[in-house]
Amino acid sequence: MQEIKLNGVSVSERFMKYVKIDTQSDASSTTTPSTSKQKNLGKILVDELLAIGISDAHLDENGYVYATINATTDKKVPVICFCSHMDTSPDSSGENVKPIVHKNYQGQDLVLPDDNNIVLKLSEHRDLKNQIGSDIITASGTTLLGADNKAGVAEIMEAATYLMQNPQIKHGTIKILFTPDEEIGRGVDKVDLKKLGADFAYTIDGETLGSIEDETFSADGAKLVINGVSAHPGFAKGKMESAIKILADVISALPKDRLSAESTSQKEGFIHPVGMSGTSEQAEASFILRDFDNDLLKAHGETLENIVKEVMKAYPKSTYTLTIKEQYRNMKEVLDKYPQIMANGIEALKRTGLNPITRSIRGGTDGSRLSFMGLPCPNIFTGGHAFHGKQEWVAVQDMVKAVETIVHLTQVWEERS
Repeated sequence: MQEIKLNGVSVSERFMKYVKIDTQSDASSTTTPSTSKQKNLGKILVDELLAIGISDAHLDENGYVYATINATTDKKVPVICFCSHMDTSPDSSGENVKPIVHKNYQGQDLVLPDDNNIVLKLSEHRDLKNQIGSDIITASGTTLLGADNKAGVAEIMEAATYLMQNPQIKHGTIKILFTPDEEIGRGVDKVDLKKLGADFAYTIDGETLGSIEDETFSADGAKLVINGVSAHPGFAKGKMESAIKILADVISALPKDRLSAESTSQKEGFIHPVGMSGTSEQAEASFILRDFDNDLLKAHGETLENIVKEVMKAYPKSTYTLTIKEQYRNMKEVLDKYPQIMANGIEALKRTGLNPITRSIRGGTDGSRLSFMGLPCPNIFTGGHAFHGKQEWVAVQDMVKAVETIVHLTQVWEERS
């Protein structure tokens, strides 16, 4: 086993460079990538990959970055891909991100300077208790940080640089894939798996130090359109059935103490409204349906429709359409067929000096869909926390451990082949 020597300066500086590039995706867009600015980061990554000697690195017309690190062993080793997404969530601004390093954290509240109401408290961020002495990176209080998933991007880039600089490390062919639009569920819509040419993959898109995840939600998306009856509000008595108010009744009728995002945890699923718009004549809402069990997921869709039907009884002149579409499925169905993927990941974590944590994700990754597309793909930690909001943070020391894990993982696959 080759000893790995890294420092936090390189990966943290790389990360802080990337988060300053606005790459928010846009669910309302019909283009790929959904925002052209995502390519701005892709171009930088390609230039950096070419600079370290990866000659096939390129950005395609759809915003995907592909690159290959050639094998340094004569063994026949499965081709392994490391994947992270370049976009950040539309839930909070990603423009003009100003990363701040809080050196030698000692358990104090972290008040972010551009908005003193944004405070990271030890009592509210349980993982901070494990970060005494660490260097914590946050944004300044007016934006998200972008650790989801520029931490993963930076860690893969740092690992790639290390491997290129240390050809004595024995490993098989390594593929790198950076994707757009993961945050809006389109991260692998136009990935070219034939060109990628990988046998197995790992997304570097998790949270807590030492975690490796082989299970995600199964996910459906739902769109509800209410067709009401419009009339002049001055003469609407007995005539108007406002689509906006009907939709509000539906939202209000959703369960509050169960089946909601704010009332569930662990393996509990939910029905969650994520957007609304409309007029008196027509209004629509979009929902995400989530569960680890596909039968329960189907039942959540039926629950939603039953609620709509019950509400509509009070509005006999109005109609509705409810469309439910599959988004992704629990990747554990696929990964259980290839136990060596998790076994090698766990061994890499141990070699990094970590206590492996195997768990389920109350969410999804590019790996969810990649697994069902024929590229089995669990998820490895980045060290980031509080994703999608202004309190997002990452510890530099955890990022270094993620880089070490990636490098060890390439060695484990070579040794066990």
